[in-house]
Amino acid sequence: MNPLDHRIDKGRARRNFEQAAERYDSVAVLQREIADRLLERLDYVRLEPERVLDLGAGTGYAVDALHRRYRKARVIALDFAHAMLLHARRRGRWLRRPLCLCADAESLPLADGAVDLIVSNATFQWCNGLDRTFAECLRVLRPGGLLMFTTFGPDTLKELRHAWARVDGASHVSPFLDMHDVGDALVRARFADPVMDTERMTLTYPAVRELMQDLKILGAGNATAARPRGLTGRTRLAALDAAYESHRSNGRLPASYEVVYGHAWVPEQKPAQGGIAVPVSAIGRRSREISPANRAVESGD
Repeated sequence: MNPLDHRIDKGRARRNFEQAAERYDSVAVLQREIADRLLERLDYVRLEPERVLDLGAGTGYAVDALHRRYRKARVIALDFAHAMLLHARRRGRWLRRPLCLCADAESLPLADGAVDLIVSNATFQWCNGLDRTFAECLRVLRPGGLLMFTTFGPDTLKELRHAWARVDGASHVSPFLDMHDVGDALVRARFADPVMDTERMTLTYPAVRELMQDLKILGAGNATAARPRGLTGRTRLAALDAAYESHRSNGRLPASYEVVYGHAWVPEQKPAQGGIAVPVSAIGRRSREISPANRAVESGD
């Protein structure tokens, strides 16, 4: 398949999230859990930011936590789906509500050095040019600023991808970059001291149609440029059901997620082109299982 076929159709992705805004929070169990774990990592960071950018803010779940953590900071919520930002705008008291910007993470409408901290949860997998995205993050961060983020790795939704592969050869699941590729992109962008790690999480469902319904409500449906057009017929859905059954365990169907965590600093003097790159430190992989049979989250080390 042409590599361009794996690119995200940004127009389709934006429409998906616009349509998902009203119901997104009702099924975003995994996204909230990852956001909480990402924000906990700020406990180990010495930083007193004046301006914080929530990049890919969605409905603004992280906004309240960022306001509580950094009481003197101005929080900026940025997302490419306007309907999501309407929800984010309602977060917090009226004097502490975020400044909302509707824009693409690959082209930030902010001045150089405008923010001290960028927090981004489950957003970068929707970017076609990670080099460009990280270059933009470096540009808008002040010297000494911090980028902290999550995204998804290639084992995400592997069961759904494998099941569809047995049905047809079309693109049905968005592509995800390996942790090391993400780390390499940070190095190319000239971030300092990048650190990457992963953990595995699993959601379980009684049937594959419930997984696909959750993905649709989340706005996380197939938005690849090579996606099949038109409706999926009953015959192919039945074939998908049958193919996914091989993954059933203890009466449930798993949906795996490989969560990639990363953070990196802006050098006190931003390096010119040709500067020395700092190697990525990968601090291991962990595995957790989450079984939200009734939308509850369970996990353990």
